[in-house]
Amino acid sequence: MDIIGLRVSRETSERLSLFAELFRKWSRAINLVATSTKDDLWARHIADSAQVFALSPEPKQWVDLGSGGGFPGVITAILLAETGAGWVHLVESNHKKASFLRIALSETGARGSVHACRIEEAHSEIQHCDAISARALAALDTLLDFAEPWAERNPDLRYFFHKGRDYQSEVDKAHGRWSFDLLQHQSAIEADSVILEIAHLMRKV
Repeated sequence: MDIIGLRVSRETSERLSLFAELFRKWSRAINLVATSTKDDLWARHIADSAQVFALSPEPKQWVDLGSGGGFPGVITAILLAETGAGWVHLVESNHKKASFLRIALSETGARGSVHACRIEEAHSEIQHCDAISARALAALDTLLDFAEPWAERNPDLRYFFHKGRDYQSEVDKAHGRWSFDLLQHQSAIEADSVILEIAHLMRKV
């Protein structure tokens, strides 16, 4: 199976298909994503999320902020299962969504765990990470606030944030408070979207 140029095994393909079945089942009862995007699950959400793993496929410790319906966190955790290493800490304060995430991880055999807490509290539960991801969660400036406790512990931490067409204004605003290196990766799914890869984050004084 090929996802946005990423070749995956039959076992991983089956895990992703099982996740899609679980997602459709649970989304009948709880709002996991915007209703208008449910019918385009594979391209709009699964393949879009897989881009993060494609950018950084080496096994590592991830923190996925505001995991919601599992994007990109569960997808990263499923793709890590093929490597047999690495882990994704999914942070989701909504307990119904957290329950879905636990079931999805368990039934697909993905490499991850769920932290049902507020993002501001997660750094006390998760002491270390190598990378942070977030999708459709908050403005960049706010995401960097969330990430700062981990940045203080690991100066080599990298960040992967999905952003839409107004990403440049978010970057400009964030530069008012933060110093960081930035790579902009054009989305393979949506022409006006990007994945921002950030490194060497420091708060300006």
